[in-house]
Amino acid sequence: MPQKWYTRKSAPPSVPAATLDVKFYRNDSGSEPVRDWLKTLPKANKKAIGEDIKTVQFGWPIGMPVVKKIESGIWEVRTNLPDGIARVLFTTDTGMMILLHGFIKKSQKTSQDDLVIARKRLSILKRG
Repeated sequence: MPQKWYTRKSAPPSVPAATLDVKFYRNDSGSEPVRDWLKTLPKANKKAIGEDIKTVQFGWPIGMPVVKKIESGIWEVRTNLPDGIARVLFTTDTGMMILLHGFIKKSQKTSQDDLVIARKRLSILKRG
């Protein structure tokens, strides 16, 4: 059965209301890079990452081990997978969790390339 994501407005009475609504960053061409990345992953990995995003959505503000602040305006959802470590970089804005960039970590430290992508997308959102 597919995962149902509720928002504050759509949650049935028996389901606690989400603290944050979740949105994917969308570029000028209309594509959603994080959604596209998730589609390439094995089903079990997608499910684990989705569960961690849902934990943030319903528990915000939340800290380690699920969320770590990277820098001003950027946090990461931390998901341990059987075959690696996934990260989804996000920002928040007026009750919204906006997923900026997702990747599988190849080393202990988050690469500058991944941070640059998230910073660029955040900058675009702020101008928007």
